[in-house]
Amino acid sequence: MIRVFNHYFHAWTVRRIAFDLLLSLLALAGVILVQAENMSLAVPMAGAQVVTLAAGLFVINSASGLYQRAQEWSLAESGLRALLALVLGVLLTYQIFHLLPVGFGNVEAIRISAMLVMAALILRRVVLGYWATQSRAGARVLIFGAGPAAQMVGATLRAADPLATIVGYFPGPNEKQSAVPEADRLGNHQSLTQTAKRLGVDEIIVALTERRSGSMPLRELLDCKLAGVRVFDITTYFERMLGQIRVDFVNAGWLIFGDGFNQGFTRSAIKRVFDLLCSLVLIVLSAPVMLFTAIAIKLESPGPVFYRQERVGANSKTFKVTKFRSMRTDAEKDGKPQWASANDSRVTRVGGIIRRLRIDELPQLFNVLNGDMSLVGPRPERPFFVEQLTNEIPYYNVRHSIKPGVTGWAQVRYQYGSTVEDSQEKLQYDLYYVKNHSLFLDFVILFETVGVVLTGKGAR
Repeated sequence: MIRVFNHYFHAWTVRRIAFDLLLSLLALAGVILVQAENMSLAVPMAGAQVVTLAAGLFVINSASGLYQRAQEWSLAESGLRALLALVLGVLLTYQIFHLLPVGFGNVEAIRISAMLVMAALILRRVVLGYWATQSRAGARVLIFGAGPAAQMVGATLRAADPLATIVGYFPGPNEKQSAVPEADRLGNHQSLTQTAKRLGVDEIIVALTERRSGSMPLRELLDCKLAGVRVFDITTYFERMLGQIRVDFVNAGWLIFGDGFNQGFTRSAIKRVFDLLCSLVLIVLSAPVMLFTAIAIKLESPGPVFYRQERVGANSKTFKVTKFRSMRTDAEKDGKPQWASANDSRVTRVGGIIRRLRIDELPQLFNVLNGDMSLVGPRPERPFFVEQLTNEIPYYNVRHSIKPGVTGWAQVRYQYGSTVEDSQEKLQYDLYYVKNHSLFLDFVILFETVGVVLTGKGAR
C-alpha cells in the first residue's frame, strides 16, 4: 500500500495510473508529430490539447472505476463501465482536437487517429485490468492470533484482496479460545520470527484477542520488522486495507495520539472555497435536470416538489436539508421517524427513479452554498436517529466534528443503511474520512460517486 495525501492506495493502482498517463501523452503526441505538416509548430500549437486529453483520460478511467479490482464487478457492470469510458473518451477527444487551428495539417485525419488511440487506450486498460487481476501474485500474510479478531481479519483480507496468501495463524501465548480451524493454525515449536522467515512472510497482522500479561512478543515483532517484514496492528490494517476505522478494536489513545483528525483553519478555508466553486458549477449544469424532475414530481402526485427535514450538522447543530420529494406526503403519518428500506412502498414511481440516479440529492447543493453542508462529508442524519445511535455506537459523535456532505466516503463504500448495524459499518468509513480528509480524498470520492450513480449501487 502507498499513502498519498493521507489516503492509501494499492501500489499496483498507482503504477497503473502513472503508466497510463505516460502512455497517453506519448501516443497522442505521436499522432500529432506524425501527421502535422509543420513540425516546428506541432508542439506549441497542440501541446495543450495533448496534455488536457491525457488528464481527461485519467479522470474518465477513475470515474468509470477502471482502476478498481475487476473481481468487484458483475459482467453487466463491467460492460457498462467500459462503454461509458469509451463514449466519454471518444467525445472528449473529438471536442478537444476540434480546437486545432486551421492550417495545422489534416485536422480531420488527426482527430480520427486521436479518437482511435483514445479508444485503444481505454480498451487496453479494461483488458489489462482483468488480466493483471487474475495473474498478479499477492502478498504472503501471517496473522498473529487465532481468536475471533484474527478470524475477522482473515475473512476481510480474503474479501478485500483475494490474491493475498494467508500462510496461517500464529496463536498468541495467552489466547484461551481459538476461532480458526486447526488446519490453519501454525505450530508454536518455533518462534514467531523463525516461522515468518521459514514461510517467506511479507506482512504480519497482529490480531490478538488477549494482549495482557506478556501476550505481545515485542522483541520478536521488532526482529521481524528489521528483517524486512511489514508489521501492522489490527486497527492500522483495517485503515489501510479497507479505508475504515473499526470501532470494535480502536481505543481512545489511538485516536488521540495518532496522526490525522486535523481541522485547521487553512484546511477548512480551502474546502469551503472548493465547495462554493463546485456547487455553483453543478447547480448550473444540473439546472435542466432539476427543472424536469420538479415537473415530473408535480405531475405524478399531489404535494410539494421539495422535501425539507431537520438534520444534524457540524458541531451537532441542526439545519434543514432540502431534497426532491421521493415519497408520498403521508410517508410518516404516525409521526415516528423511519429508515427507508429496500422496495419501500412509500416511494413513488418518480421517486424510485430519482433515488436510483441520486437526483433527489441535487437540491442539497443549495445547502452547500448556504454553508450548512459540504460537497463531501458524512451523511447528515436526523436528530431522532443521532440520539439513538450515539447511545449505542462508540465514537458516533466524532462524525459531527466536520460538515456533512452531499456524498461521502461511507456512501461510496457501503450500501444504504437501515439498521443500527449498518450505521456502525458506515461510521467506520466516516471515521476514516474525518481522520484523513483532504482535497485529494474529496476528488477520489467524487470520482467514485460517478460510478455509484451509474450503477445505482446502494439506492433505496
